[in-house]
Amino acid sequence: MRIGLASFRRFGAGRLGERGFYASLLLPLIALAGICAWFMLPEPSDAGDQGVWPVSSATIRAAQNTATGAQTAEVAKDALAVPADEPATVGVATAPPAAAEIQPSEPGSDRLPVDKLRIASQIWQRGGLGSKALVTMTLRNANDFAVKDIEIACAFIRRDGSPVTERKRLIPDTIAMKSRKTYSRMLIGFVNVNANKAKCTVVTASRL
Repeated sequence: MRIGLASFRRFGAGRLGERGFYASLLLPLIALAGICAWFMLPEPSDAGDQGVWPVSSATIRAAQNTATGAQTAEVAKDALAVPADEPATVGVATAPPAAAEIQPSEPGSDRLPVDKLRIASQIWQRGGLGSKALVTMTLRNANDFAVKDIEIACAFIRRDGSPVTERKRLIPDTIAMKSRKTYSRMLIGFVNVNANKAKCTVVTASRL
């Protein structure tokens, strides 16, 4: 009888020990599953109790058309705006500038009158107690036109060739084309007493 009671106690204690061991393993698993379920629950919305009414597609389309129309009107207004300091040119046709008429040039019109006007001969002498230069020269006009208002320049030099002075003289006369004319004892101006030689050249002339 004692042996049976002891065997029962050992068997019962072994069964209870196994059950306690399984229970100790099962409780943490249940707790972990509860925590995971808690984190997976959805969070409450910030909207609270406010009701969200569905918006129809017609309302959305009308709002988009209104915004697009306002933007288009604003762009058109900016495009038509003209600054105050600039003239308005919208819709105004400007005529192209007229081409400058090119007149045909006559043969020899681009040639200067002095190109074929030269001094054929010249000689000078003193006058007025030796202070005045008197020049006798012949001008030849080989141009196909007459010339007038001939300006000449005469350079006076010493015997050694060093320059002394220079004088200019305008001849208010006309020389016909293909002709020559001689001017005798023409006063050029006052010169230095040391001047020994003179050489005159044509500077300018006008076409007649």
